[in-house]
Amino acid sequence: MHQLRFPFGDGNARANGLGMYGRMLEKDSNHDAENAWQEVPSGDRFATPFSENALGIPYGLPTRLARLSEFPWFGCYEMQLTSEKKSVHTLRAYYTAVKQFVSTPLPDEIPASYDALQQMKVIELARWIDPNNGRLDLWVQSISHLSAATINARLASASHLLNWVGHRVPDWVARPQKGRNLPKTLTRREVARLREAAATSENPFANVVIILLLDTGMRVSELCALNRSDVDLEDTSATVHEGKGSKDRLVLFTNESVEAIAAYDIVRASIVAKHTPCDEHRDALILNRLGRRLSPRAVQKLMDTLADSADIPRSKLSPHTLRHNFATGLLERGADLVSIQRLLGHANISTTRVYLEISDQSLREIYHRAQAASREQDFDSS
Repeated sequence: MHQLRFPFGDGNARANGLGMYGRMLEKDSNHDAENAWQEVPSGDRFATPFSENALGIPYGLPTRLARLSEFPWFGCYEMQLTSEKKSVHTLRAYYTAVKQFVSTPLPDEIPASYDALQQMKVIELARWIDPNNGRLDLWVQSISHLSAATINARLASASHLLNWVGHRVPDWVARPQKGRNLPKTLTRREVARLREAAATSENPFANVVIILLLDTGMRVSELCALNRSDVDLEDTSATVHEGKGSKDRLVLFTNESVEAIAAYDIVRASIVAKHTPCDEHRDALILNRLGRRLSPRAVQKLMDTLADSADIPRSKLSPHTLRHNFATGLLERGADLVSIQRLLGHANISTTRVYLEISDQSLREIYHRAQAASREQDFDSS
């Protein structure tokens, strides 16, 4: 069986170092570059695609990519992702996975730099990442040590690229099953200690951050991106722009939230007087001590400090933990699942349905309340 060779340019160009994608070892140098695809032994699965001459038809792209076939693939793919309005975090995950996948060398290849690989034409990329040539399998093996959730996320990113050029992830690529982890929440006593620690903290934005996260269920990125112009205190609401999935939604405030924002406005005014924010930060609802928009990293540092003050393990307290507390609290007070989905901004209700699994602590508290009510009723009847 012939070893794999990739038909990019002629042999002389590769020998002169003009090939950008790594030199491929060749068993038979007399073979024409057009017929350099690996032959498929009978009885085996397809490996790499047949040569175009063997097929009798050109190896084509989806119609939507036909006019882009000769352009560098990376720039075209960037435009595709931009048109889909994916979040910054999703784009970062896609680029990380795609870089690892495309850069994975086959056994007979010399690894090439990713800068060089980005210059491949779209039609060349389609051949390079064809699922039948083994590159996908080698890449999946290289990430097998990661968690099931991470592997599935990486596969989703690679699948997006494959679909873009007309391929798909083969059935034989197994997706690991994720363990079902229930949302971690704080107990009522822990929440009370956290609120007290935030209210007495010397950090100027501690109290407003904790109250807003607990009372609105916002993601930390949404809270940091919130502008004063998005907030309507009279309507006790705010509009979250470009949340996860670039979907706007309405979040509601409690009276405590409104009071916390009003109290912070006084602190904010003193910060602005000392450090005038630039245009990028001027409308931010919450500023740090230097007059800049609050960052997610600063919020997590605040969580660690408050966890120590409230005698809560640092590993248990995060902005997302408070989001879980918001959701489970609504459910325990009788809110329906669809309303919770809308308040949280979940695109799929199956994501919200996990909150139906009541935590052990909540179940224990419900049991004790029911038992206490039963004893009171028996005492009154006697």
